[in-house]
Amino acid sequence: MKNHSLLLLLLTFIAFGCNSGKVGAPDVIKPSTFVVDSTDKFPVVTDEALLTLVQKQTFKYFWDFAHPVSGLARERNTSGDVVTSGGSGFGIMTIPVAIERGFITRAEGLQRMQKITGFLKSNTQKFHGAFPHWINGSTGVVVPFSTKDDGADLVETSYLIQGLLTARQYFNGTDAAETALRNDINTIWHGVEWDWFRKNKENVLYWHWSPKYNWDMNLPIKGWNECLITYALAVSSPTHPIPKIVYDNGWTGNGSFVNGREYLGITLPLGDAYGGPLFFSQYSFLGLNPKLLVDKYTNYFNQNRSHALINFNYCKTNPLKYYGYSDQCWGLTASDIPDGYSASSPTNDQGVIAPTAALSSFPYTPVESMQALKFFYYKLGDKIWGDYGFYDAFSLKQPWFANSYLAIDQGPIIIMIENHRSQLLWNLFMSCPEIKTGLKNLDFQSPGL
Repeated sequence: MKNHSLLLLLLTFIAFGCNSGKVGAPDVIKPSTFVVDSTDKFPVVTDEALLTLVQKQTFKYFWDFAHPVSGLARERNTSGDVVTSGGSGFGIMTIPVAIERGFITRAEGLQRMQKITGFLKSNTQKFHGAFPHWINGSTGVVVPFSTKDDGADLVETSYLIQGLLTARQYFNGTDAAETALRNDINTIWHGVEWDWFRKNKENVLYWHWSPKYNWDMNLPIKGWNECLITYALAVSSPTHPIPKIVYDNGWTGNGSFVNGREYLGITLPLGDAYGGPLFFSQYSFLGLNPKLLVDKYTNYFNQNRSHALINFNYCKTNPLKYYGYSDQCWGLTASDIPDGYSASSPTNDQGVIAPTAALSSFPYTPVESMQALKFFYYKLGDKIWGDYGFYDAFSLKQPWFANSYLAIDQGPIIIMIENHRSQLLWNLFMSCPEIKTGLKNLDFQSPGL
């Protein structure tokens, strides 16, 4: 199942009877047989020490559990040889964090990056320069995500390139090794034919292309969702750029993604009712600094903060009366659920909390996210804390606790906590000269561009 596609959202919304953006009651609410034990499961440490602990433990997913041949991130902890291009982009972004926090040395980080970029450049199957969603981590051959999703995935590619450009800006030494790394990253970046994904020069980008089925997936990339980074990179490409009209018509729908309505007392500038799952305000903004993005539609930090606060207030208000929801236990986004995977949100609420939702919102809701972190770690840590940090999701109403880890959920925790603490990844990615030029061409107004 595609962990973050518009198609998944449509399917899950249909499956769970979401309509008109209204929050409705589920068919059945079963009383929980679980009672939270309020005792602390681990020794209490300072807030800063706790943030570092979470980053260090979660980083092990990308460091210790990386694929041994390619160095790329496995899709999940049961994926074997299957690695994920987007999740690997997130994992790449955790390497500068790990170096700066002292988890690994710069030499170790450089060596891992050399392995990753060498594999991506020389071994990985690409389609017009774009990467597939899933890759065999040993051979580099595409692993079909579905029958027709057996080729290029432009959104996954954008998450990978976001990570690579961040690493390029970090490894800025003049020695031969770091210079060669930057050159390899540029080769990969320059090879992506973003403009080709307009499908016969339409004024919109398309998500997928298959060597067997061509454009049959037929999923245009339109906002508001997790794909702003795709358009930002496409317009910034020094070799295959798209013109602004593709962004205006395709991404913004010529302004049709504007919302402006109020939910739970908070005005939401863009997007669907209640904001959707929280990864919408996270994936593109691992590198794009919303504090530096202002245009005629909104201030993007305000957009993301409003989205997170709506999600927080929804869980705090708890209209469906699920056991455990509170101002300390909140966060709805795409995650594992008891019977599969779903894009949870206030309009598709199945009683499942994903730690990544609140923790990856730290830059937007530092007080509320810290409350959640302390609850997850101290009160539920005996059930949801493991070798690679917090497990993917849990439901106190069932009760149910996942034993899974997903790359696309673990990565943002490390990255967004660091952006909250130091803005490291924001500063690195936004320092790319191509990105500065591209964002200016899209009429983003900011003193930092």
